[in-house]
Amino acid sequence: MAPQEQAPQENASEAEHAAKMKSKRKKALSIVAILVFIALVVYLIWSFIFSHTVSTENAYVGAESAEITSMVSGQVAEVLVSDTQAVKKGDVLARIDSSDAEIALAQAEAELAKARRQYSQSSANTNSLNSQVMVSSEDIRSAKAQVAQSQVDFERAQDELARRTQLGASGAISKEELTTSQRTLQTAKAHLDVMKAGLAQAESKRKAAQSNLEASEALIKGTNQSTTPDVLVAQARVDQARLDLQRTEIRAPLDGVVARRSVQVGQRIASGASLMRVVPLSQLYVDANFKESQLADVKVGQKVGLTSDLYGKKVEYTGTVIGFSGGTGAAFALIPAQNATGNWIKVVQRLPVRIRLDPKQLAEHPLRVGLSMEATIDISSK
Repeated sequence: MAPQEQAPQENASEAEHAAKMKSKRKKALSIVAILVFIALVVYLIWSFIFSHTVSTENAYVGAESAEITSMVSGQVAEVLVSDTQAVKKGDVLARIDSSDAEIALAQAEAELAKARRQYSQSSANTNSLNSQVMVSSEDIRSAKAQVAQSQVDFERAQDELARRTQLGASGAISKEELTTSQRTLQTAKAHLDVMKAGLAQAESKRKAAQSNLEASEALIKGTNQSTTPDVLVAQARVDQARLDLQRTEIRAPLDGVVARRSVQVGQRIASGASLMRVVPLSQLYVDANFKESQLADVKVGQKVGLTSDLYGKKVEYTGTVIGFSGGTGAAFALIPAQNATGNWIKVVQRLPVRIRLDPKQLAEHPLRVGLSMEATIDISSK
């Protein structure tokens, strides 16, 4: 073939090859443009939707369970509930033999009656001593009158003896009459001494009665039968005995489900012994363990969406962040991590976040303590 014919063919092949390369470049650029567009869409979706949430699957259901303990010691007479049984607040869970408590209450009531009787006796003694003081006062007045009369008689006898002594010196009366006057004076003196002794005795009796009256009044002064100290102490013992009797019936402190029952009929239990637990299923919460890098924008009050492995994605719970733990799980572990070593490796820590659940949703779809949950916090909600 002539050289003139080969040149146009080579030019046509080069043009066709250039066209093919240009088409490939266009396709490649189109693919790159599509990938960039998809990446941009994904970024925009993440920026406007997923960047406002943080989530974790390390979350578990918890509850403030009520530990049921006995306030009194004794033998268990009856157990009325079993594990998984639902109970209401105030329901009787178990009964302890009440014989000892009934006897203690009877003794306390007897002591109370005795204390009240002693108060009545003290009050009566006070009235009696008051009467004795009044009688002693009358005796003193009578004794004083008798002393005064004896004093007059004694002075009269003195005057008579002095007059007769003068008359005897002149021989106007006989010696026998003078002797009689002397004896009369001695008798009056003796009678006066007796009356004074009687007065002193009456005054002494009144002082003794007054002292006894004051002592008796001091015991009941400012009180009545209900407020005297002995009665108050006895009443307190009655109240304690009655309370111990009431405590032989162990009741549920809240609504919930019985769990971990360990008590049996006939078992001898001590005061403070743990018998069972009551889990309040209407007051459950979730402890979600978020990574520390996720918590920068998490605040109390933010809304949380939760799903459980029990019901799956078809049931979604609504919760609220109510608080953060005081430390990470590692910090409160039984054996804390020892980081002051040469082989230290940084590990991302997790902090428990407490989430309150909606009681209405719990009533519709009950949960149990320990179930796994997935929690997603909307950090833009507040």
